[in-house]
Amino acid sequence: MVDLTTVKTSNTNLPSHLTAVFVGGTSGIGLYTLLALARHCAHPTIYFIGRSQPAADRILTDLRTLNPNGTYKFIPSDVALIKNVDAVCEEIKRDEKYINILVQSQGTMSTGQETAENMHATASLVLHSRMRFQLNLLPLLQAAPGLKRVVSIFTGTKEGPITATELQMRSLRNPLKARGQAASAVTLLLEEAQRRAKDVGFVHTYPGFVSTGIGRDFGMVARMVAKVAETVVRPWLYVPEEESGERNLWLATSGRFAAEEGDKGVDAAVGTDGKVGSGVYTVDEKGESGGEAVLKVLQELREQKKDEWVWDEIRKELVRITGKESL
Repeated sequence: MVDLTTVKTSNTNLPSHLTAVFVGGTSGIGLYTLLALARHCAHPTIYFIGRSQPAADRILTDLRTLNPNGTYKFIPSDVALIKNVDAVCEEIKRDEKYINILVQSQGTMSTGQETAENMHATASLVLHSRMRFQLNLLPLLQAAPGLKRVVSIFTGTKEGPITATELQMRSLRNPLKARGQAASAVTLLLEEAQRRAKDVGFVHTYPGFVSTGIGRDFGMVARMVAKVAETVVRPWLYVPEEESGERNLWLATSGRFAAEEGDKGVDAAVGTDGKVGSGVYTVDEKGESGGEAVLKVLQELREQKKDEWVWDEIRKELVRITGKESL
């Protein structure tokens, strides 16, 4: 396990100016990471995207108190819709010449929800929306001086076989199988994005048990059960909110997870292809790269050409909805 002291030491040595985009930044892990960046970067420029304006107003007040030297902008949007993703990216592109960091944590636990674009909302947020942001913003990431990083917060190191015949995953009833397939799809899509941008580092991370507020998508009874369960197990299992933010900021900024064509730290991590510093990383809640079992799963998926299949499934939906793969 990478100890918290190492993480915090790294975070206290950030560049003075960084521009970051947080998708899903009005609550949970995305918010904790956003606040950590505001604490440690002298002059951050931070965009955060979410659905709740009242939550954003509170966050903006906190940010201006925490670091009055930063520039902060909230963009309200439901990014389960791919057309909304494009609109958000257009706005960022109008305002910025580059970004250093893209952190994505958007998701929902409401498994039966469908979007107006005929998408399963869970799959759209975790797979299609995240890939669209990556493709749309890669030019700004590649234009950045110094740090260029994408962090996808989901279930890194939990990758499993891909058995479903479609990536909407409506038919998968086994939660563990669904998680394994979705985790693999997220990682393989990061590898697809990296093929377009070898100078950008990509991280898929599992943050562990963290109080996130994602249970707001449950019904009332389920929310109450989830709250009780969280209260009972928190002292033993939960990662404190501030620590979660520190650890995810470290993933977004440390040389340990640098691009294939980037400046790597002396302790560069093993990538998803089994090579040190290869630019795409699947990382657990302890800050450690996926082990041999995870790498074997990913290698088998590539041999089965599941990586090509996953991208083709995503690409077809993006083209169906917007007429093109990216902006």
